[in-house]
Amino acid sequence: MTPSHVLVPLDGSPLAEDALEYAFDVFDCPVTVLNVVSPVDASMSESGALSPEGDRLDEARDRAESIVERLADDDPRGRTVDVVVETGAPAETIVDHVAVTDVDQVVMGGHGGERNAVARRLLGTVATKVVGETPVTVTVVR
Repeated sequence: MTPSHVLVPLDGSPLAEDALEYAFDVFDCPVTVLNVVSPVDASMSESGALSPEGDRLDEARDRAESIVERLADDDPRGRTVDVVVETGAPAETIVDHVAVTDVDQVVMGGHGGERNAVARRLLGTVATKVVGETPVTVTVVR
């Protein structure tokens, strides 16, 4: 079945960008890019180690829009691409987003973040959880 709306979770990793390129190449429908910003413990942000949450959300949106703009320049279809930035645990936020929107296909990278042992073991679970809990088709790009 051909999807009518594709969601691409974008975490800044090369695999996530590959997933967006795949969605552009394969599907001729609107695409929503979802960037999930994980919440930070208040004590950490008060110390000045991290920017306030509003700044982090703005920075995440700017990064996502920049990636979308760069990749969409090569999209001959001129489709609609929306950028959404939400705060939360990545897998749960992706599953929740699918549940409250008309998304009928998710295309995502197999894991995000830096390619080290910890990232492979922990961040690979996001795709696993989305595949297991989302009621729509999920394509994992590796």
